[in-house]
Amino acid sequence: MLASVAAAGPAEARVEPGSPLTAYVRARAAAADGAYDQASAGYAAALAGAPDNGVIASEAMSYAVGAGDWPLALRAAAALERGQALLPDARFLLVADAFRARNWRAAREQIDAVERERVFGFTVPVLRAWLALGSGRGDALAELDRPVSGPGAAAATAYIAEHRILLLAAMGRGEQLRAVAGTIDEAGPRAERLRLAAAGGLAARRDRDDALFLLQGDDPALAAGRTLIERRRPLPGAVDSAADGVAELMVRLSLDMFAQDLAPVAGSFARLATWLAPDNSQAWMLSAELLARQGRHDKAVALLGNVAPEDPYAEGARDQKVRLLVLGGDGARALGEAQAAARAEPSSVADLLRLGEVLMDQDQPAEAAEAFTRAIAAHGGDEEDGIAVWALWLSKGGAHDQAGDWPAARAALEEAHRLAPDQPLVLNYLGYAQLVHRENMDEAERLVREAHRLAPDNAAITDSLGWALFLKGQLGEAIPLLERAAEGEPADVEINEHLGDAYYTAGRRIEARFAWRAARVYAEGEDAERLDAKIAQGLTPRLAAR
Repeated sequence: MLASVAAAGPAEARVEPGSPLTAYVRARAAAADGAYDQASAGYAAALAGAPDNGVIASEAMSYAVGAGDWPLALRAAAALERGQALLPDARFLLVADAFRARNWRAAREQIDAVERERVFGFTVPVLRAWLALGSGRGDALAELDRPVSGPGAAAATAYIAEHRILLLAAMGRGEQLRAVAGTIDEAGPRAERLRLAAAGGLAARRDRDDALFLLQGDDPALAAGRTLIERRRPLPGAVDSAADGVAELMVRLSLDMFAQDLAPVAGSFARLATWLAPDNSQAWMLSAELLARQGRHDKAVALLGNVAPEDPYAEGARDQKVRLLVLGGDGARALGEAQAAARAEPSSVADLLRLGEVLMDQDQPAEAAEAFTRAIAAHGGDEEDGIAVWALWLSKGGAHDQAGDWPAARAALEEAHRLAPDQPLVLNYLGYAQLVHRENMDEAERLVREAHRLAPDNAAITDSLGWALFLKGQLGEAIPLLERAAEGEPADVEINEHLGDAYYTAGRRIEARFAWRAARVYAEGEDAERLDAKIAQGLTPRLAAR
């Protein structure tokens, strides 16, 4: 009865004070308002009053997983399982619970259920392998070689390859890992995380030499991992237990679900990973990102507080935190976070770069230029923290340009060009900026033409070349380039305005106004005023784009 009442409209539902439905409605409202303690209490009361109601149990479980209220989540899952209404993805909550509790019998039963339900059957070899390792019964590596059938069987290959690496580390088989270390890079974006997780597993067994072997490379996270191991300190996020291994499986499932536009399922898997392995920073960062996609930026930022300061991904978590604060409309807090990190002793190049970027976002370019200058001074000359020094000079030049100091901007951009003469972004910025200032027009065209040769599919660079040709009066060559740029970036204000100016100059007045209107959709301030005037009056020398 409650299920049908819960689905009814306001005019149909009769809510009795103190009823399970009342608690349910209040819990949903509290969750929407971010009052998570009240929401948890409400869902718990609703579930206690109507333990067989599938709607309440399902909503309670979904909320509880997202909020990290694991006792409530487990009660709700148990209710759904009793009613044979537990969905295949929710089954992993019970899998995770069994691995956390080292209840190998329950783990085996839940894995059998996963296999019967077939939807996630491709994960079964990995789950059975970690079960064998955790329970000490069976050959973990042999479990990975069992045949897989059913939906997703083709996906099993990539999962098995990842977990073979992780299992070797968790078993302390460093020599075997060295032999297959080259295959880790076949995991693509996951390779770095696998190296850190496996190295942590080896280091936990005091196999530091093989752990360091896995962490070769200049990437900041790998370098941070090496430092921890050399100092004989634990490496956060190490996979050295069955629960850690299953958590890493959850992270991969989350990534794959998100790639298939199944964000709610992806979010659940990521949160399960944080429960199984609280020191897995990737799980916290992924959970935060997915939560932010739902517009819950404050909660997402709070999750990032679980990434330890010494974690190899701590720098990335700080970047993510600042970015999510900006996206959530809390620019002041974002700036405060960036300033605090930049004031720390010693502050890193990454900290100073982050501060400069936030200041640019806050429309404080002169202050941003100062931050970029400090970053250049702190830079060691190589790609420190994964940041090339030419990129800092490019940022400094852009900041000076936005601040209206063209001589300082030109000097910084020329230094970026000296350091990186073949970088398309540098070539384009230096060339286009000179076009805007109507300086060295032939050299400016040469620079943007070279940038276009190196990056022909970059819409901004294509626009620069088209604009250079327009300024020379070569409309026949300019318009196709500007059209191609607009196709590549249809929401770009500057590109559409350039295209409109070119159309108008060529006598194509109707098309010009279409292009200007497209630019006007996203334009603000002086750009919006100029475009309004163009749409009303047409192109005049006073209204020409830069």
